[in-house]
Amino acid sequence: MIKTQGLLAQTATYGCAIAVAIITGQQVDHLHPLWIVAIADAAATATVFLFSMYFNNSSMYDPYWSVKPMVIAAYFLSLTDSDPTIRAWVVFGLMQLYGIRLTSNFLRDWPGLHHEDWRYRNFRAQFPKLYWLISFSGIHFFPTLLVYLACIPSYYAIVANDHSMQWLDFLGIVIFGGSIVLSFAADEQMRRFRSIPANKGKIMDQQLWKYTRHPNYLGEVLGWWGLFCFALAVNTEYYWTGAGAVAITLLFYFISIPFMDKRSAERRPGFREYMKKSSSLFPFVYFSRRRA
Repeated sequence: MIKTQGLLAQTATYGCAIAVAIITGQQVDHLHPLWIVAIADAAATATVFLFSMYFNNSSMYDPYWSVKPMVIAAYFLSLTDSDPTIRAWVVFGLMQLYGIRLTSNFLRDWPGLHHEDWRYRNFRAQFPKLYWLISFSGIHFFPTLLVYLACIPSYYAIVANDHSMQWLDFLGIVIFGGSIVLSFAADEQMRRFRSIPANKGKIMDQQLWKYTRHPNYLGEVLGWWGLFCFALAVNTEYYWTGAGAVAITLLFYFISIPFMDKRSAERRPGFREYMKKSSSLFPFVYFSRRRA
């Protein structure tokens, strides 16, 4: 019952956010589509933030990272003529699969409104008077900016009128599609591991988690690079659209992963040894270190 109430709250929150985004976008429909998305995106984020304050839980924002690309892809597809390209359908489909997988993974493990991400709770404890300012800027709008930048390649991939598929398109399919499979497999492996009572307190260092401590993060990063390949397939002059993939890669490699590893090392015996035997993100770093 508690989780059901939370899911209803999430549904209402994102329903309102999408409605606000649509209404806002209609008010600025004379602008370039990328500006329309940016403004509508900011309005939707502000809406989710208001719900986060209302429910006193910044984790209301967490599904935004995965819901947003699905909505953006749908909007870009609506801008095409009556005969979207194969590339457009492929990119749209992959972005829907990405969003469905990540959103469903969050909702499966989310216990309800009483739960808030431990990182947000730490911010509350450390900066009680500044918490909502931190939540607004760091938890809500900063990720919104990163994902917006990472989604820019999808505009050129979906809206472009070039019907010919290039080798970069097929590379994008392999990387983006493979990233979804990788993330799904990693999450399921971890879920099965935690479901076994005998594994309580143990470190998951098997299967994909043997070679990288964060295979799910690796899948996340690779997905955005795969999306970037589709923009390059349209025109290599769109190289600048890779800025979002670069930013997200740096975020995970230099901020998110060290933060997670530090906490695990402090709380879980043996984790530091696991760190010596595994890569933080890219498996080939682990292999090269072992050879050395």
